[in-house]
Amino acid sequence: MPRCGKIRGLKMNITAKDIRNIAVIGHSGEGKTTLCEAMLFNGGMTDRMGRVEDGTAVTDFDELEKSKKLSVYASVAYLFWKGLKINLLDLPGFYDFEGERHEGLSACGGAILVVGANGVLPIGAESVVEYCLRLGKPLIIFINGMDKANADYAGTVNALKEKYAGKLAPIQIPTISEGKMTGYINAIQERAYKFSTQGPQEIPVPDELKSQLEEMQANLMETAAENDEVLLDKYFTDGVLTKEEVIRGIRKGIATGNVIPVMAGSAPQKPGVINLLDEILRYMPNSEERRPTLATDLNADEIISVPRDENAPFAAHVFKTAYDPYTGKLNYIKVYRGKLKSGDTVYNADTGKEERIGQIFMLKGKKTELVSELVAGDIGAVNKLAATDTNNTLCALGTAIQFDPVPFPRPTLSLAVKSVNKGEEDKVFAGFAKMREEDYTFAVEKRAETNELILSGQGEIHLEILAKKLKARYGIDVKLTEPKIPYRETIRAVATAEGKHKKQSGGHGQYGHCKVRFEPCEAEFEFGDEVVGGAVPKQYIPAVEKGLKECMVKGVLAGYKVTGVRAVLFDGSYHDVDSSEMAFKAAAALAFKEGMKNAKPALLEPVMKLKVAVNGEYLGAVMGDISKRRGRISESVTEGDITTVIAEVPLSEITKYATDLRGMTRGQGKFSTEFLRYEEVPPQFADKIIEATNK
Repeated sequence: MPRCGKIRGLKMNITAKDIRNIAVIGHSGEGKTTLCEAMLFNGGMTDRMGRVEDGTAVTDFDELEKSKKLSVYASVAYLFWKGLKINLLDLPGFYDFEGERHEGLSACGGAILVVGANGVLPIGAESVVEYCLRLGKPLIIFINGMDKANADYAGTVNALKEKYAGKLAPIQIPTISEGKMTGYINAIQERAYKFSTQGPQEIPVPDELKSQLEEMQANLMETAAENDEVLLDKYFTDGVLTKEEVIRGIRKGIATGNVIPVMAGSAPQKPGVINLLDEILRYMPNSEERRPTLATDLNADEIISVPRDENAPFAAHVFKTAYDPYTGKLNYIKVYRGKLKSGDTVYNADTGKEERIGQIFMLKGKKTELVSELVAGDIGAVNKLAATDTNNTLCALGTAIQFDPVPFPRPTLSLAVKSVNKGEEDKVFAGFAKMREEDYTFAVEKRAETNELILSGQGEIHLEILAKKLKARYGIDVKLTEPKIPYRETIRAVATAEGKHKKQSGGHGQYGHCKVRFEPCEAEFEFGDEVVGGAVPKQYIPAVEKGLKECMVKGVLAGYKVTGVRAVLFDGSYHDVDSSEMAFKAAAALAFKEGMKNAKPALLEPVMKLKVAVNGEYLGAVMGDISKRRGRISESVTEGDITTVIAEVPLSEITKYATDLRGMTRGQGKFSTEFLRYEEVPPQFADKIIEATNK
């Protein structure tokens, strides 16, 4: 994790108006980390651009990220551009790390979605756009890879427009030569530029693009007018708006989520990056233009608006926690009001405890740079807080406000985890429990029925990363396997059985004899006593019950836990000298085995309630797939473009549903499960399960 470094290029005396917190996100391979590198390089924060492929990127610094060549953690870096500070939050785009994405988006004031110029709507783009729109986060779409041959800018824009008609506002016309982007026209500024080694150079607008420019300007003018009533009146009256008025209207639309500007460039080659930085400053709203941040005033028990005022009492939200071998525990914070200074004592509104602030850091990937204070609107980190974790609110003494927590997705995939080295099982559980302080999207638990340690997370790669992190941090090597399904066994008929335990080995012998009737019931286990005439003395009857209960943990078909059995002791015999509790327990076990075999034993499987929320275009595929999984659809509810399908499906059929649903829906489908009941496994499946288990 981050390491201490020297402060470089740090501008002091900044205010909330001088800060832009920008999340950069895109699906794996779209180039978002490379774009961050290009912005940091152009901002003078690095001497050369790092490469994801070489493991030299500033924001992909963890060894696990380097080995996978994809972003795993939300990371922070900053730069200064034309007098303003830009905090970049490089967020994972891969589905398995959605929790890290939510952390970063909670702290940002706007986002850049990086998509490839492939002429299609990229995988994962929809979920990012929808999430930003839902949270009211201003968004810019950057079409990357325009330096590649056959880059399809127009096709990509059209694919985006089909999905987000009325919101998309392309503000550039790329100029293409031999299939590659060589410059661009800024439609609002009505200026053309060509790329050079010295940066963009202004040139006359090419004649062949003037008609396209006029059409784009007319569309932008209409978009600007639709987002400002004063401009709308003027547009209806005069039929035209000035450049400044268009910018004002577009800014308002971006701030409210009604407008999504589209730009283009090439992150690896740096063309378009300077323009992007300029447009971030021009269009991304400052703190005063953003929607107010709401919090709960715990003292007044009311919702309040928190102004980004550096002179107000301090309040900040902890949006992420990480551990670093050099600086210890790091809490990433977003300051919403006031100032935080080294040496301050603050109040944790969630734990009710006070914390003394030691070191305060600016973040630049793995480097932490010591600073004396953080002001409203800024992002940084503090270390070694004893009672502060992710989602806690820190505030000035005498105040108690609480920000809304980051919403973390529930685990969707479970695997069994086992230590490679014997005797480290407790260490495995303890290690994962400690790691959960950094990642709230996974869980670890001991499943008693199968005697397995179960690790649950967002997907196979997520669980693989957690296992590797456990080894790297604590030296504990584990292997992941598919978990056992907690099948159960029961009976479907009434049967009687006799158990006789008789043993003579010199001295006192052992004698226990019981006759038991086994019958189905609704409860897990019931015991009845119908003995007459003292055939089994009363002091031995509890031993029979105990012996039967102990046998319920392992059935006769495949060794699964038994349920739904009523056992009635109705006869037996005893010996005055050789009978004992132990002998009657042994006799009960013999009766259990015989009785279970004769009472038509059956295999039961857990059935889950499955809820799948999916866009209408994938509904048919999802419903057909549920049927193939032996699922029974009970209802479907449609709200807007999303249909929620509710079904009952055997657990064994959906152990890897998270991965399968992503494939069917291009990452758009969401699902949840909850246990309903146990049902009998159809014979054709039961035979295979029993055979496989007994092997």
